[in-house]
Amino acid sequence: MTESPATKSVNGDVCQRVKNGLKPERNGLLKTLHHCHERQPKHQYHPGEEEAHAAPHHGGLYKQPFIESYEETPMLVAVLTYMGYGILTIFGYLRDFLRQWKIERCHIAREKEEQKDFVPLYQDFENFYTRNLYMRIRDNWNRPICSVPGAKMDLMERCSLDYNRTFEYTGRVVHDVINLGSYNYLGFAENMGPCADSAAEVTVKYGVGVASTRQEIGNLDRHEEMEKLVAEFLGVESAMAFGMGFATNSMNIPALAGKGCLILSDELNHASLVLGARLSGSTIRVFKHNNMQSLEKLLREAIVHGQPRTHRPWKKILIVVEGIFSMEGSIVRLPEVIALKKRYRAYLYLDEAHSIGALGPRGRGVVDYFDLDPCDVDVMMGTFTKSFGAAGGYIAGKRELIEYLRSHSHSAVYAASMSPPVVEQIITSMKCIMGKDGTTIGFERVQQLAENTVYFRKRLREMGFIIYGNEDSPVVPMMLYMPAKIGAFGREMLKRNIGVVVVGFPATPIIESRARFCISAAHTKDMLDRALSVISEVGDLLQLKYSRHRIQPTLERPFDDNVYEEIDD
Repeated sequence: MTESPATKSVNGDVCQRVKNGLKPERNGLLKTLHHCHERQPKHQYHPGEEEAHAAPHHGGLYKQPFIESYEETPMLVAVLTYMGYGILTIFGYLRDFLRQWKIERCHIAREKEEQKDFVPLYQDFENFYTRNLYMRIRDNWNRPICSVPGAKMDLMERCSLDYNRTFEYTGRVVHDVINLGSYNYLGFAENMGPCADSAAEVTVKYGVGVASTRQEIGNLDRHEEMEKLVAEFLGVESAMAFGMGFATNSMNIPALAGKGCLILSDELNHASLVLGARLSGSTIRVFKHNNMQSLEKLLREAIVHGQPRTHRPWKKILIVVEGIFSMEGSIVRLPEVIALKKRYRAYLYLDEAHSIGALGPRGRGVVDYFDLDPCDVDVMMGTFTKSFGAAGGYIAGKRELIEYLRSHSHSAVYAASMSPPVVEQIITSMKCIMGKDGTTIGFERVQQLAENTVYFRKRLREMGFIIYGNEDSPVVPMMLYMPAKIGAFGREMLKRNIGVVVVGFPATPIIESRARFCISAAHTKDMLDRALSVISEVGDLLQLKYSRHRIQPTLERPFDDNVYEEIDD
């Protein structure tokens, strides 16, 4: 870890400023970032602990500790993971050889025989990966559920008689599976209660579909009310809703940037942001994940050198980041991003798909989490599919921005209007979070989610698992690494009535496979304890407790102290 000269904090303690890139290089060191603030107690060093205290850029930007950790991959695990992929790749090429000579039948999409001299339609390596690696563990994805995706759910049992090429349903339903995979952060994915009742009433009055675009005759009074409520909730002048979260990014970024513009994108941004940036025709430059030195370097180069060849100034510079990064569980360093944006006069596009409702004391996202002014974010984007238990997305900001998008966004002009019951679900759940329903249910759910997140992450670390991300992030990635353990973990958890999501390439780097848990306010402590017990049992069975820095469980330990026990290789 590289360090710059020491910087004095407000109370006189010396804090070392560290490199802002928290995610280590592959097989890098454990990096835990803990920002100093005025009342932070002096940290005591413990053997086996590698923790960096960092003073924020531009003065005291952080009003609370900001802790993210990424533990190194043990060398033996890294070597075995590479060996596993190597063996699978060798067998994959052998099977492709057999398929080429018609000895083994190929069931995966490929070019026709008469097109063999054409430019390949399918990407070679990803198609190879799908044929030979993904097919082995395909049963862990696309499992059909037959209930509300709440804290518990029901799954339709299925089996495969041809090595996961096709599936047949057995007719049996697996009941009461604890759901650790859905983005149901605040527990509003439910079929009873005020949200469900309001949606049912609106369905009777308005029907299900609108059969028109907003610009024609598909603009309902409920749409107008929803957008005013979203703007009030976020603390901005205006907002606009869209029927699909993915399209909110991919169709609106091209309306905001074009040729002669520069987009600075975090390397781990969501595919919808990447697609939107590419469709815009802008020049795209990628900075290291959550690394403010990397971002500032690109900003400086953009200001100094301008556009390639002509060296004219860029028409606009747009910084694109997410609130919570859905595969890493990390939170954007928003105070520093805003400081850089102001210094270099760039624009900021913030995707709060996972953070809206899930972060902040009032559930208003990463801006609320850091107690910042919403006006400092030029374009606020979010989705209703997660914390609100609905569908669609929004763009919010200044009134001039929203009026421009109403006439220039393809998603606004050509897409059908949002379904009335979906709109009503958003309105009712948002009023609940804001306390406008006359109850404290929304506030209590936000608090419960925060407590569940801290508890779940702490227990997993105590068990010895390698966990990525911020301690306040309800997205909890647990590292699996080896390809065989991706499928094994998902299957073993389901055998014990726990539903989890396992993730591998291409959603993650090929050797960084993981299980991703999504915590919900609907999870009770008994559910979490049951899930943790099963995770520990399966972790022992599959030898997943890779951590060499196991936290000692103790009730006397101060909340902000991390006491590690060094474990020999």
